[in-house]
Amino acid sequence: MDIKISQPTAKEVREKEIAQWAIWTSDVDEFDWEYLTCEQCYILEGEVEVLVGDEIVRIQPGDFVEFPRGLRCRWHVLQPIRKHFQML
Repeated sequence: MDIKISQPTAKEVREKEIAQWAIWTSDVDEFDWEYLTCEQCYILEGEVEVLVGDEIVRIQPGDFVEFPRGLRCRWHVLQPIRKHFQML
């Protein structure tokens, strides 16, 4: 299961109405997570490393991230994070 990351343009962010999505925040932390549904999110602030198996995925401001349903991973929040998100 792959995490998809892209860097949308300002126009794409407006078209997806991302500013209307819910906001989630976390201080520096480390935790296990499983996605029971697909999630899309847009990173506003902070930095995270997500460990999936042996692979580390780094997520930073400006990233649009898609997590597939059923993904099990470990989040390592390196800098306090703030993101818009929606569950699909």
